[in-house]
Amino acid sequence: MSATDVLFRPFAVKSLQLKNRLVMAPMTRTFSPEGIPGPSNAQYYRRRAEGGVGLILSEGTVIDRPASRNHPRIPFFHGEAPLAGWKQVIDQVHAAGGRMGPQLWHTGSTQAQGTEWEPAVPVESPSGLIAPGKPRGEAMSEEAIADAVAAFARAASDAKRLGFDTLELHGAHGYLIDEFFWAGTNERTDRYGGATLRERARFAGEVIAAVRQAVGMDFPIILRVSQWKGQDFTARLAVTPQEMTDWLVPLVEAGVDVLHCSQRRFWEPEFPEIDGEDGLNFAGWAKKLTGAPTISVGSVGLSNDFITTFQGGATSNAGIERLITRMERDEFDLIAVGRALIADPRWPQKVRGEASEAIHEFQASALAELA
Repeated sequence: MSATDVLFRPFAVKSLQLKNRLVMAPMTRTFSPEGIPGPSNAQYYRRRAEGGVGLILSEGTVIDRPASRNHPRIPFFHGEAPLAGWKQVIDQVHAAGGRMGPQLWHTGSTQAQGTEWEPAVPVESPSGLIAPGKPRGEAMSEEAIADAVAAFARAASDAKRLGFDTLELHGAHGYLIDEFFWAGTNERTDRYGGATLRERARFAGEVIAAVRQAVGMDFPIILRVSQWKGQDFTARLAVTPQEMTDWLVPLVEAGVDVLHCSQRRFWEPEFPEIDGEDGLNFAGWAKKLTGAPTISVGSVGLSNDFITTFQGGATSNAGIERLITRMERDEFDLIAVGRALIADPRWPQKVRGEASEAIHEFQASALAELA
């Protein structure tokens, strides 16, 4: 047996059958002019399926709301032409033997790094804030909230209709759903606000329930969550296991099948004051507290986190011994790989030893093309 065999065990949840535990992490690429994915996008994802990854989660795709994206080349997941483009994508992935889900999101009041682009209509968020004490855009009315919930549900229905195998709701990193979670951006005094994280999770719960109704009981729903925000890397929604329980358990009860727990570095413990420096990470604690399967993510196979990379710092390939150790102890169920798969579509095959070539090293310049 090889030490990496633990990464290549099959996994199943509801109708989703995976050949291994490796997930392609959703990564915004901004290569969809007019919001429409084309043949180059389809081939990009097909190459990762051919390279052996078990599940592909698409880049963020936006729901049908007027200001749901923060960059002009982020793909839509609504409208005839964009959905036709996504049909080409999933057909190519399936032809290569892969499994895939779109990541559905709304970027809320956030701004994309490196662009001055602004949507033609005001951005929307729970309280018209981009960060604590920093106004941007408009606070959503209850009508706007209801429309956003319905838009998530329509996108989910389209995902199933097009033949996708699962879907992911983006509830992390300071985007719309996460802006409802975060007290710093949710100052509402109606039923979508509140002093506790459980109260502020109402919007997410309504989205999940509507999506579940749209896709039926056997179609898996993944929810991406994070403590950190693009607006504040040090932010923490839950500073104790009890707060994490109050946050995540109701979301699983609302219909989430898998929690995708985003960290900047997957090996860092979530509550080291409780179980030490080698303690459970975010995904490990989420699995322990909710009983749901979890995906971990964060700088797999690389020496530096993605924030360092985007700020111009160097990164290089790193070993995966810590990942193997955590998978062997069943701390989490699946591991998402990001930049390493941008650099090398055959990363899974090479990690398993099925290809003799060296793993390609990630360079920030790889972000400038869809290879």
